[in-house]
Amino acid sequence: MNIPFNRPTLAGLELEHIREAIGLGQLSGDGSFTYKCQAQLIRLIGAEAVLLTHSCTAALEMAAMLIGIEPGDEVIMPSYTFVSTANAVVLRRGVPVFVDIRPDTLNIDEDLIESAITPRTKAIFPVHYAGVPAEMDRINEIARQYNLYVVEDAAQALGSTYKGRSAGSLGHLAAFSFHETKNIISGEGGALAINDKGLIERAEIIREKGTNRKRFFRGQVDKYTWVDAGSSFLPGELIAAFLHGQLDRIDVIQSDRMTTWTRYNEALQPFHNRGLGLPFIPQTCTHNAHLYYIILPNLELRQSLIARLREDGINAPFHYVPLHTSPAGLKLAKTSGMLPYTENLSDRLVRLPLFPQIGEQLERVIDRVVHHLDQML
Repeated sequence: MNIPFNRPTLAGLELEHIREAIGLGQLSGDGSFTYKCQAQLIRLIGAEAVLLTHSCTAALEMAAMLIGIEPGDEVIMPSYTFVSTANAVVLRRGVPVFVDIRPDTLNIDEDLIESAITPRTKAIFPVHYAGVPAEMDRINEIARQYNLYVVEDAAQALGSTYKGRSAGSLGHLAAFSFHETKNIISGEGGALAINDKGLIERAEIIREKGTNRKRFFRGQVDKYTWVDAGSSFLPGELIAAFLHGQLDRIDVIQSDRMTTWTRYNEALQPFHNRGLGLPFIPQTCTHNAHLYYIILPNLELRQSLIARLREDGINAPFHYVPLHTSPAGLKLAKTSGMLPYTENLSDRLVRLPLFPQIGEQLERVIDRVVHHLDQML
């Protein structure tokens, strides 16, 4: 039995929706399924507006354009994140500024942000790691004090909440992912949530290659033309049709994932007192069971567990290599202070298989992980 880390899974009527999209005769972006998905996401997130994009990377790049990142502008973010968070800034010739993460949630350490601010700082990009929101009240307080934008990298956090508010509604902008490894999927795909009404019209223009095409279709202008910098950020209707089927079943998908997450947490709790790190969920947050990770005492044990599970036919990977240690990070970004938790925890983390309808494979994974941890700890 080979058990993957992730397996894309149909949740309901995705294929029927794709057939319907083909029958409607529009496969390019901004068709009926795009609008349905955007309406669903507005209700779910509580944002002023949501625009589907072809990836979360695209949503982050749109956000960087919208907030006016210019050459030399600095954006504070964690180093423990996917490269797209930093690339969105670098593509505008801005400078990512990395700060350390908290050892409990693995989110950006809000207490280190203020010391990283300089006269060139333009924004803060918090990342909601594993679907657990960062400490957003403190981050927003700092942003208001220094007149900074806040862009949530909520790629992993659809459906999570912070103090009763949905992830994605907590900053000026937020980027979501529907990559096949996420909770709600469309193969590739993403969305930009907009909470500042003043940014909506320009976001539409940027997304439509810098044209005012949206205004034209709403009858606000008699022809559309090139009015700003932009690019083609739209997903096609087949992507949106698949996503609509997933969003219709979001409660079922999230419940399934939470059952798996909880089963892992219960089974591995006895090892917490033997030096194994487990996910921490602050009382102020709810999470969406995006992933379940464990933290081994050191790199050698981490590598040993991954190798042993591989021999068992189980794919349990580590996660990010800290961006500040990467070749591009050393050349294109800078760090604020030391990043000991980022470097230490990234060396010790293992992610366990978690996907809908995992079924009996879950107990196989738990059995083998418990067996190996008993020998190792």
